Amino acid sequence: MSIFRANMVNYIGKLCLAPMVRSGELPNRLMALRHGADLVWSPELVDKKLIQVTRVVNNTINTIDFVTQEPHGPKVAFRTYPKEEKGKLICQIGSSDPDLAVEAALKVIEDVDGVDLNCGCPKPFSTHSGMGAALLSTPDLLCSILTNLVEKVGKPHNKPISCKIRLLNNLEDTRDLVDKICSTGIANLTIHCRQRGMRNRQEPIWHYLAEIIPQIQSKGVSVIINGNLQSRSDLAYLQELFNNDQIGGMLAESAEANPTVFSEQPWTQDKAVEEFYTIAKEFGDIYAGSKFMMLNMIPGKSQYYRRIAQSRTFEEMGVIIKEISEDKEDKFIHKILNKDLQKQRCLTQEEFVEHMEKRKTVMEQLATKKHTVNDHEGEKRRNPDSNNSHIEKNKKGRFNDTNENASVSSVAV
Repeated sequence: MSIFRANMVNYIGKLCLAPMVRSGELPNRLMALRHGADLVWSPELVDKKLIQVTRVVNNTINTIDFVTQEPHGPKVAFRTYPKEEKGKLICQIGSSDPDLAVEAALKVIEDVDGVDLNCGCPKPFSTHSGMGAALLSTPDLLCSILTNLVEKVGKPHNKPISCKIRLLNNLEDTRDLVDKICSTGIANLTIHCRQRGMRNRQEPIWHYLAEIIPQIQSKGVSVIINGNLQSRSDLAYLQELFNNDQIGGMLAESAEANPTVFSEQPWTQDKAVEEFYTIAKEFGDIYAGSKFMMLNMIPGKSQYYRRIAQSRTFEEMGVIIKEISEDKEDKFIHKILNKDLQKQRCLTQEEFVEHMEKRKTVMEQLATKKHTVNDHEGEKRRNPDSNNSHIEKNKKGRFNDTNENASVSSVAV
């Protein structure tokens, strides 16, 4: 059972910013919060690096900085702005060692609102030492880390522990893993609805959800769904589809392309990049990180993409941003940049609304589509009707799980 207590972060039904390397730094988190995100995740912070940090109060910009000493001088490994992030910030750590995980989490626990264990990243920088998605292959170790975090960090500091996983190659194995994880005392489980070998250009797997979501919630653990969710309206329809308003949602690439997508009416890119630039410069973001985000926010077909790519300083970037704010002709920068399975779309406000409406049909299909075990290799897919007989569509187009053992229960808060 979870250790939800009074005054803890509540994950239920929340719309969240995903943990993203380089794209989850302070400027993007603040922008997401200002435009409606309920919770924000830090990028993955590796335990061995986090253990080395020194906490510094930065009175110049009113941040809390966690600094490492590098050969060329001090470097900010993690920065938070309590004025806007307090009560909303989850720190994700990467670890494959129960003791190192605790040591690392204790470094930041007083300045964040929860700790999340990365068990889903398939990239080599995370898996090479047994972290990230590699933990899916070592469930006993995974659960040992979580139990240690719950007992030695979460409970003593009244802060929730959570983790983010990917799906395994079949439903039975995934359900078994979920049972083990939920028995550690975590408060929330985020599911990236892809298997370890899948990439973001591939459709997420949703047909497991009718069984997995109530399984998790029946343990007193909240659940957040990740995987090509693109907007606030996507989360609303996901909740409607499964007749469950306690499901949370996590935005990744869509928020990387446009952090204002958390709002009911996202801004066009010209306004979004101007705000991002202002925040990044104010909070002393590393230029390379800000440039990376800008190149995700400016459509590749815009004349300004190459110019930002060639810029080397905030001053040079500022000149370009000013030109963007005054531009009346670039047909790409004055639209909303949407990412759908890594494909860019530049949409007017009206087109954005239409796109989100069309996604309802896509989401319905995903909820019932049966995938092959080889999906983790991105190879074959099929759509048998017989294996999804326990999912029935009611008159309002929602999906109810008729499996008598899969009942939704309230999450303890």
